[in-house]
Amino acid sequence: MKPRTMPSRHGTNATEIYEPFLCEIESVRDLTGIEKVFRLVRADGLPFGHRPGQFMQVSVFGVGEAPISVSSSPTRGDYLELAVRKVGTLTTAMHDLRPGDSIGLRGPFGTSFDCSAWAGKDLLLVCGGCGLAPMRSLIQYVEDRRGDFGRVTILYGVKSPGDMLYKEDLAQWRQSGAFACEITVDNVPAGTRWDGHVGLITKLIPPLQIDPDGTVAVVVGPPVMYRFVIDELHAKGLRDSRIIISLERHMKCGIGKCGHCAIGHLYCCLDGPVFRLDTLPNLCEVL
Repeated sequence: MKPRTMPSRHGTNATEIYEPFLCEIESVRDLTGIEKVFRLVRADGLPFGHRPGQFMQVSVFGVGEAPISVSSSPTRGDYLELAVRKVGTLTTAMHDLRPGDSIGLRGPFGTSFDCSAWAGKDLLLVCGGCGLAPMRSLIQYVEDRRGDFGRVTILYGVKSPGDMLYKEDLAQWRQSGAFACEITVDNVPAGTRWDGHVGLITKLIPPLQIDPDGTVAVVVGPPVMYRFVIDELHAKGLRDSRIIISLERHMKCGIGKCGHCAIGHLYCCLDGPVFRLDTLPNLCEVL
């Protein structure tokens, strides 16, 4: 398979699929006890050129590289945000970084949410746990192009109130007239205040009024939730061609060379991570 090349601002073939470009950390803020969001700007001043749903290969020099989904929309300016959970060597090293420090990026990589094809459609955006990070890039895009879409409903499920990402954004979306936004938690630990829904995210779908011919559903979250959410969407009459999912795999190279992210004959880094459900060969293998 011939690797892709990334066009630069000047129209030449860039080397950014192979060589990291330098970025400065502009700001860092906590999301939860184990998750932080990093705002990055390119050292050369160029735009990142990303689209909602894509990912970057992130390098902490001397430590390693890992794929991380972009959590901000290109409509917000020439910066890029990454939500990073502290789970391994590289992400632990990232959590030790501060504003002014530098990291390397390759990309952007992968397919994106095809927003232009959804013009005039209602959107049902279903996300669980860390899935809110890549979904946020889409939500921001839709918010900034709100007139292009019909009714927009956001459903977010998380283990507990303390695990919730982007609390300020969620509060804004719930108060905004631009979206309908519902949040549920699996459980409420003793001593925690929570006056919202309790239960699995699938319980939020049956009460919805959905036009199956005029709605696109986007699902992002842990694999365990996909099959059950898809079953509920089918029960609402949505066809697989109207269901978009974003998948995670153990990606190494990002350019279809290493084979770590293979799904049958597809590569998650090249053919995904965003897929239309009816294009996937074997749902059991996928999930």
